[in-house]
Amino acid sequence: MRKAVGVILFVVVLASAGAAISPQQQTPPPPSVTGQNPPTVVRVSEVDMILAVVNHRQRFVTDLERTDFRVIEDNLPQDVRFFARQTDLPLRVALLLDTSNSIRPRLQFERDAAIDFVYDVLRPDRDQAFLMTFDSEPEVVQGYTNDLEKLKNTIAAQKAGGGTALYDAMVKASQLLVDAPMPKNGPQEFRRVIVVISDGEDNLSARTRADAIDAAQRDGVVIYPISTSTEWVIPEESTDQNKRYDRKFAKTDGDKVLDLFANETGGRAFFPYRVDDVAQSFLDIGVELRSQYLLGYVPVNGALDGKYHKVKIEIPGHKDLEVRSRKGYYAVPPVVIQRIIGGGSGS
Repeated sequence: MRKAVGVILFVVVLASAGAAISPQQQTPPPPSVTGQNPPTVVRVSEVDMILAVVNHRQRFVTDLERTDFRVIEDNLPQDVRFFARQTDLPLRVALLLDTSNSIRPRLQFERDAAIDFVYDVLRPDRDQAFLMTFDSEPEVVQGYTNDLEKLKNTIAAQKAGGGTALYDAMVKASQLLVDAPMPKNGPQEFRRVIVVISDGEDNLSARTRADAIDAAQRDGVVIYPISTSTEWVIPEESTDQNKRYDRKFAKTDGDKVLDLFANETGGRAFFPYRVDDVAQSFLDIGVELRSQYLLGYVPVNGALDGKYHKVKIEIPGHKDLEVRSRKGYYAVPPVVIQRIIGGGSGS
């Protein structure tokens, strides 16, 4: 566990170290407990940014140094206090499956895609995932597990019906990722990830699109949407309806929502035409999650005002490189965060 410079830490053990440990996180205290798990009190004021870097060929760049990066918050340059390459952390994944009526014709596509993700990305010895479906409301149909066969069977059993509460599902998934099982061995760090397979439509949520994005940003969750939309525009010069495409030529409103989720949290949206095209998308997600950097800084303005602060990360002198990270954070006033160490299974 690293020591954060300029950060007030009453205890070095960070139970939520897989996410951005920063002022935007405000986790409510758990209920009082007795026994062998006393609460650990943590006060934090550092902003941590998780990011990936790709070149013009979309290949990941993993050999950059701290001095290669420049961080700007609200147009003010920031002093990077901490830098690390994080290339092989365990994953805690919320796999969200849209089972509403709007995707009924693509339900088999969703099931096949979700099963492909389970086997292509998850490592049973390190990673865990839970499965949530959403139609009129979100429902966790399989809790955290590293049993790939159990996940596969649960996915295969899902059926479609009802409205679409996508935003409610996203908020609930972020909340569940906050309390994900800690790794049993090695550093107590992991990546929090939502993979949502959907057409991006919503017609029943009590929460808003902004709520869904805010929840992910506050809890250090990266979102990777997989679009189920089949509304593709075929180029006039192509008459081959079975041709595979690397991208959509026109995006639906739902596709644009999925893009927004990805862009605001530092993830990436994928738009496969056929289920066969999904495999490469999942391989890309797996590589990206294991090819990341962590930058930490204490904001020069020190304003823990509860407002949203925009953050831009640049690599001066390397115009061919693209940085993928969340676009900002909420500067929540100082709070004492009580967490319980132990008291749950992990891997």
